[in-house]
Amino acid sequence: MSVLAPDRQARETPAPERRGLPPLVRSFGLRALSVGGFLLVWWAVARAGIWPPVILPGPGAVWDQAVATSTQGYSGHTLQEHLGVSLRRILVGSALGTVGGVLLGLFIGLVPVARAVLGPFVTFVRTLPPLAYLSLLVIWFGIGEEPKIWLLVIASLPPVAVATADAVRGVAPDYLNAARSLGARPWHLPVWVVLPHSLPEIMTGVRIAVGVAYTSVVAAETVNGVPGIGGMIREAQRYNQTDVVILGLVVIGLSGLLLDWLLQTLDRTVAPWRGRE
Repeated sequence: MSVLAPDRQARETPAPERRGLPPLVRSFGLRALSVGGFLLVWWAVARAGIWPPVILPGPGAVWDQAVATSTQGYSGHTLQEHLGVSLRRILVGSALGTVGGVLLGLFIGLVPVARAVLGPFVTFVRTLPPLAYLSLLVIWFGIGEEPKIWLLVIASLPPVAVATADAVRGVAPDYLNAARSLGARPWHLPVWVVLPHSLPEIMTGVRIAVGVAYTSVVAAETVNGVPGIGGMIREAQRYNQTDVVILGLVVIGLSGLLLDWLLQTLDRTVAPWRGRE
């Protein structure tokens, strides 16, 4: 046996595979690093005094306001109460808009005449910014809860309707013919064939609708919006309390991320066949 055999064997033996961090740990670490880097840059800029605190307060000032607002309150209500009222408005408006959007989208997608008549109207409403019709809603319903809920309903309905109508038109005729050959009645097709096939796209429309409702809640609460995160931001803007304004934006963003994660989880639960058709 040659003396070079052990060396050759060592070279030919594959090295053990290096194992990195689990994907979940790595993803969490990258996100934490990103947030930490942003906070560090924010703190450094505020510390440098490039702008006065009324323009750019530091993270510490915003945190102090979060503690004070959570314990002592702001405009007569704690931060939790402001957030709870805004979330209730968002969830009620989004739920009503989703139900109406699904029904309207099914009608538009299944009935060609409805598509021609109602399609342009839905597109028209979808392009309107919420502030454009808030004043009209206040004239119609006053300054109570009704105009806020209606604004969120109108803002969240078109995305769901458009997503549902497009999904309905995308149902393959073979699915409908197969259901008919198995004895399905005409009124069975929308419930047992069209709606399940369209559910993944509908859930995408719901996520977009909730996002639109989140972006509209500040506009909805500019009129008699206390308690509410948007009303809290409005009151703080009047007195140049920038730290409270930033706190409200952070709270809306974090709660929006949480609700979007819940919607993604619901999507995976109710439509596990996404991408498998």
